Amino acid sequence: MRVLQLGPYPPPHGGVQTNLVAIRSFLRSRGVPCAVINVTRHRRPNADEVYYPQGPAQLLQLLVRLRYDVIHQHFGGMLTNRILALSLACTSRPGAKSVMTFHSGGYPSTPEGQSLRPNSFGGFVLRRFDGLIAVNQEIMTFFQKMRVSPHRTRLISPYSFLTEQAPGALPEPLAAFFAAHNPVLISAGQLEPEYDLPLQIEAMPHIRKRFPDAGLVMLGSGSLKDELRARIQQHPCGEHILLPGDVSHAAAMEAIFHARILLRTTLYDGDAISVREALQLGTPVIATDNAMRPAGVRLIPKQDLHALLRAIEQQLAQPEHPKELSRGDDSNLQAVFDFYQELLAGKEQLRPGCLG
Repeated sequence: MRVLQLGPYPPPHGGVQTNLVAIRSFLRSRGVPCAVINVTRHRRPNADEVYYPQGPAQLLQLLVRLRYDVIHQHFGGMLTNRILALSLACTSRPGAKSVMTFHSGGYPSTPEGQSLRPNSFGGFVLRRFDGLIAVNQEIMTFFQKMRVSPHRTRLISPYSFLTEQAPGALPEPLAAFFAAHNPVLISAGQLEPEYDLPLQIEAMPHIRKRFPDAGLVMLGSGSLKDELRARIQQHPCGEHILLPGDVSHAAAMEAIFHARILLRTTLYDGDAISVREALQLGTPVIATDNAMRPAGVRLIPKQDLHALLRAIEQQLAQPEHPKELSRGDDSNLQAVFDFYQELLAGKEQLRPGCLG
């Protein structure tokens, strides 16, 4: 078996990237070759079977040139014409089984998702895949709405939990910031409008009245980087808010481990991997209620500063318990591997494009 994955390859780090890398590591540890084609604007030199095409033409050339048995596309966000065109190319490669993981947890609830019909171009392209992986039940229901054969779909969590390891030292500037602040609140994700990051900044003066040494770390990068940096510089609590940009996944995990609370305030969100990782690390989570948070998360309404402040204060009022890293679990990765094997064994014989 040879596998080719298409999707965002880190850096930057995010939920889709983490799942892609975890699948690759799982396969290679079992002697299964696994190459990656990065499909984002981030460019690096090609290395270790990770390819960075300069545009659509180079990407299509790689799809034709590289030899593989399974092509696995990872998709997050909106189901745009660009994504559908890439999907059509992936499902048209002779001799390879095509798989897509639909990571966009909230897409079925958007106006675009609700308006999509089985007889649309999007519905047609989705049915061309030999296998579709949903990350939650809402997406599975969406596949049913698109009349995808149930035999072609799997519900598999994208979360690849950490292996057991002792916490390490924080890199700079995180180490200095944590040394100067206690408690530290942290968010981990992209600096984009849907994550409602100004709400966290707005909360800091209120939090520091109760907890004078409190600080906020906002990990990640994105389109709001410059705007947020300017806002923080002008903010009365600006010196107590750190915007370190992208850090390695290991550094992000160290920071979350050492933080007192992970904040996940969102306007639109799926089942975020940072939430799962924080819970595994033993760090409490306060998150906007999107009807798909895991057990153990303290939920708040969307865009509600008072609810956010109340939840933070209640959490900080509780005794801090020693953290223990929970045991690693790769059952989801095994499920993906098993799905590949089923497809290659020919257990699903339906023609691409059929309604099931």
